[in-house]
Amino acid sequence: MADTVTSSTGPSLEGVDQSIERIKDFLFSIQEKGGYWNCELPIDITVACDYVLYHYWARLEDKLPKEKIIAHIKKRQNEDGGWSQFQDGPSEIGATVKGYYALKMMGESPNAEIMTKARDKALDLGGIPALCTWYKLTLALIGCFPWKDCPLIPVEVMLLPRWSPFNIYRVSSWTRNMLVPLAVINHYKPTRIIESCPDLNELYPGGSMESDLGLKWSEKTFSWKNFFLACDKTFRFVNNLPQGLFRKRALKAAEGWINDRVTHGSDGMGAIFPAMMNVLLALECFGYEKDHWIFEKNYKHFVDLTTDGDCWPTYGKTQGNTTDGPDEWRIAPCFSPTWDTAIATMAIAESGHDPEDPRLQAAADWLLDREITFRGDWKENCEFTEATGWAFEFNNDFYPDVDDTFQVVLGLKPLLATNTKSQEQTLDRAIRWCRAMQCKEGGFAAFDKDINDAWLEEIPFADHNAILDPPCSDITGRALETLALMGYGLEDDVVDRAVQFLKDTQLEDGSWFGRWGVNYIYGTGHALRGLHAVGADMSQGYIQRARNWLENCQNEDGGWGESIWTYHDETTKGEGESTPSQTAWALLGLLTFGNPNRPSIQRGVNYLLNNQKEDGSWRTRLFTGTGFPRIYYLKYDSYEWSWPLYALSKYRQLAKTGEE
Repeated sequence: MADTVTSSTGPSLEGVDQSIERIKDFLFSIQEKGGYWNCELPIDITVACDYVLYHYWARLEDKLPKEKIIAHIKKRQNEDGGWSQFQDGPSEIGATVKGYYALKMMGESPNAEIMTKARDKALDLGGIPALCTWYKLTLALIGCFPWKDCPLIPVEVMLLPRWSPFNIYRVSSWTRNMLVPLAVINHYKPTRIIESCPDLNELYPGGSMESDLGLKWSEKTFSWKNFFLACDKTFRFVNNLPQGLFRKRALKAAEGWINDRVTHGSDGMGAIFPAMMNVLLALECFGYEKDHWIFEKNYKHFVDLTTDGDCWPTYGKTQGNTTDGPDEWRIAPCFSPTWDTAIATMAIAESGHDPEDPRLQAAADWLLDREITFRGDWKENCEFTEATGWAFEFNNDFYPDVDDTFQVVLGLKPLLATNTKSQEQTLDRAIRWCRAMQCKEGGFAAFDKDINDAWLEEIPFADHNAILDPPCSDITGRALETLALMGYGLEDDVVDRAVQFLKDTQLEDGSWFGRWGVNYIYGTGHALRGLHAVGADMSQGYIQRARNWLENCQNEDGGWGESIWTYHDETTKGEGESTPSQTAWALLGLLTFGNPNRPSIQRGVNYLLNNQKEDGSWRTRLFTGTGFPRIYYLKYDSYEWSWPLYALSKYRQLAKTGEE
């Protein structure tokens, strides 16, 4: 039951103080012994279904806790028979097809009610032909989609030089991590028929996969889509010729590229599920036995993403998770210790907590130890010569990312590590790297620099809507906040260009799009934080429009919420059930204007105080994290705790300054 600690007119500072202390106690209670935080990342069922498919393909189905996985999938089925990408969302074709075939593989009768409802919904959504390319390639592995109708991914892309208009370093890092092993798979076409699921003809509108299922040509004769489809046909013709030196060289290059990235400072390819699964498939294609150390290493990281409730932080066992029961089988797309730790330390430090607290010092030392002193893939598009940066996960040396590095600086700067000199040098090096990663548009992207060639989105295998890594407003806002913390202001060229990027990307109603968090509330709150931090005049019209937009979408209960559906229909922006994290993001944006007594701020703080749980935490069943818009979304458990703490701490500072 929620604790009410507010007065009838507004939040009392005593109540705010109590709330801050309670959430800090909670956060410290779930801190790991190594000094870091590693909270859960709940996701939709698609990752669990692919986990099942891989094990059946690899003839490792005996390793699956089938009853628990079946329960996990069934629990999330919608009343209409399909499965969604997020809570309260409509049934989606990819999730629905995957839910169906996973249950069928594990022995569920196609005549069972749960299956007939799923089948009917899948067909209503267009059936297997309506899937994106990545899903069709997965089905081809088990003989349920024809290889001839999958876009060809020629492994010769490994031999294309850096000056070529298309090469593997012109696409996003996550696409690259999937593309290279998929090119190998595309060459070998390692189809294995699953006895319990020999076909999925019942999910084709015509009752069979024998019809033409290839991608359709654009009605516009001269278009990038038609150009690439013509290239695809040419590649197929060449691919059917006797394979010579180039194919052998390309396969060897792909094998070396993959092994470099899964054996050097890595918990699997990109340390993220889809790429890790594709690598396991590719390793078998190359002939690696399951007892080979490289295969064993990658399979271990793959399986480590699952849990029956015995390897997550204490909160997952004792309080339960708002999405899953504490003992329920579940799987994460990856781990998030660097991100969780950096946000938690930033929030705790903002509360005025003693920086000499050994628990914070342990967190600072852990973050310093996680610095990646290796020049990974990012060097292909950036000439910065030093090796630095942080990755989202535990070990992912080839892929530190800009957003995590900015956040680590924000979380590490106010702390006192054991070696303060090393801390200072590391922060200076990190900010130099981030500055070098600024994109030509003036904003900052996640993993790479200047991966924004729009024509690449028309490549046949690029229909997953994530082939690029363009600069975005939310990361750019965080960049400005970090640069300001490190002493840079409006007179600095990097800052000036980033501010201009935010001006250029602001939407007409005053909001900003949120690429990595849901959605316009996330983007707008972060943009305002950054602009304020570098000293922008907050009375300017474009900034005032942002405040007006945030206040106009405040809910009756005083909180803010926004549905993931806004990525599919922007007319619903700013609408949704209130959540702790989205309320905190909105408050952090509004607090940049000062005046803590403004009604919208008072109501927002009241919402947080009134919805805090007995143990000091906040809970929500809703996802507020974005993996890839319109593809998959996440629920960062840590967001429900660290962001409200940060917002309440900022509010308390303003309120007490006003009193004084």
